[in-house]
Amino acid sequence: MLSRKQWVLKGVDRVLPLIRRVPFAAQRLVLEQGLNRCLAEPLRDGGFDLLRGRWMCLRVADLGVCWYLTLGREGLRVASKAAAEVTISGNWREFLLLASRQEDPDTLFFRRRLVIEGDTELGLGLKNLIDSLDSDVLPGWLWWGLERAGLAV
Repeated sequence: MLSRKQWVLKGVDRVLPLIRRVPFAAQRLVLEQGLNRCLAEPLRDGGFDLLRGRWMCLRVADLGVCWYLTLGREGLRVASKAAAEVTISGNWREFLLLASRQEDPDTLFFRRRLVIEGDTELGLGLKNLIDSLDSDVLPGWLWWGLERAGLAV
């Protein structure tokens, strides 16, 4: 018999791939607004300047989605296609573990659960940036949700 946690994870595994069916314009709107609001402080402090005029690709393999991010005048921008200098790819669970601080980023990359391809210097800079972000940068409700979801995985 499956536990409640296992049922929830099975449901999430079935629902999350539907993201790829959401029109890209809606994905972009949610991602840009969410990222720019949640990361306003590090953006203002220059934490993401390494992305200014450079593109990274964030590929969530098991969901079949790929987003390209750069830093523009108005903050982080998301595109459906761009000439990415670096690609960071993995499955949604690994990205959740990274975001929720349930797994050390070096461990995720060393074990190849998350993969950096392309400009590894830029990729390592981004990894270190993500690792250096304090959880208090995020709204409390969001951090609480990320943390609980990461524990469940």
